[in-house]
Amino acid sequence: MATLVLKMSVSLDGYVAPADGSTDWIAAGRSADGLSWTVETVSNASAHLIGATTYAAWAGYWPGATGPLAKPMNEIPKVVFSSSLASAGWGETTIAAEELSKAITRLKQERSGGYLLAHGGARFARSLVQTGMIDEYRLVIHPVVLGAGERIFLAPLTIEPVSTTVFSGGAVAHVFAAHP
Repeated sequence: MATLVLKMSVSLDGYVAPADGSTDWIAAGRSADGLSWTVETVSNASAHLIGATTYAAWAGYWPGATGPLAKPMNEIPKVVFSSSLASAGWGETTIAAEELSKAITRLKQERSGGYLLAHGGARFARSLVQTGMIDEYRLVIHPVVLGAGERIFLAPLTIEPVSTTVFSGGAVAHVFAAHP
């Protein structure tokens, strides 16, 4: 059975997106070693799980992109969670329209091993956190303060530190195991 990993970028003050929805803040702390860590995380996933809003943006970007993340983003199967999306034109994408917990349970059972990587979309990530089905959190803390915006943690959560990686640009990756 596969595990569910949530990878998110987080500001120092705990936001995963600013109030205006922009993404330029993620560049704070960017470095070659941080990129290598991200490429490894993304490349080793058995499937990418994304929300409908993120899917719409990424489906317009990744198919024509170049660079080290382009190949795993385009070649690894993707599952977009949406009750309104009628079709998905980005290669190897399926639509999961059923209730989130049911879909995650099904996907975990269908995959014999490895991990399902959920990333992209504050609302989608928050919904996943609320299901209690995430097995591991990979949170990249960027050296930036947003002051306001979207959070993914709205209630206390018990997690156990697994590892910490400090990148040369100032970002820090924290990996946590979730407790049932």
